[in-house]
Amino acid sequence: MTLRQNNKGHRQRLREKFLKSGLDGFHDYEIIELLLTIGTPRKDCKQPAKEAFKKFGSLKAVLEANPKDLKEIKGIGENNIFGLKIAQAVSRRYLADRVINKDFIRSSDEVLEYLKHNLRDKNREVFLVIYLNGRNQIMKMEVVFEGTLSTSVVYPREVIKRALDNDAAALVFVHNHPSGNPNPSQDDLTITKKLKDAAQSIDISVHDHLIIAGDELYSFADHGLI
Repeated sequence: MTLRQNNKGHRQRLREKFLKSGLDGFHDYEIIELLLTIGTPRKDCKQPAKEAFKKFGSLKAVLEANPKDLKEIKGIGENNIFGLKIAQAVSRRYLADRVINKDFIRSSDEVLEYLKHNLRDKNREVFLVIYLNGRNQIMKMEVVFEGTLSTSVVYPREVIKRALDNDAAALVFVHNHPSGNPNPSQDDLTITKKLKDAAQSIDISVHDHLIIAGDELYSFADHGLI
């Protein structure tokens, strides 16, 4: 048996194993291997997968890794990175779709799961708004600004315009802290007050402002700041 035939047989066994019982029984590096083969289906990706797992330490860390860092691993190129990133993007879309039309409070665990998954690996600040209807159901979530709140100004009039466009009855603001520190800065406190005042002037409630920092969360509402 040639090396190519052996590699093909190995990949086929992995795929059959997945189709039969999902990811149960898979090692994390085997999941990484499956994703790497999406971009290079005829290439042996077992060793690069093991190296990626060794370097980053977990499946989550590999999926969230910077493409530049992934390319430092021998055997991982642009096509392989496509397989990893498309899986991450699909999972984010899936998590987002799960919470649309659900009650924000009752589905808080699912909402936070999506927010953490979507924002914790960003290397710059992203400001996201969750639009709620009169029953506190999530109608839409969208990024409205990118960049640190001190250098990329969050304009209240733009946020309010988007809220009116989406016929929102209430809002939740969310942004990330790439530094890993979940505590709000003075800029965070200032812009939150401006946004709340602007929303209340047209009878739109602001339920919370959440800061995501890795797996940590800061809630303005929980700290009496909303």
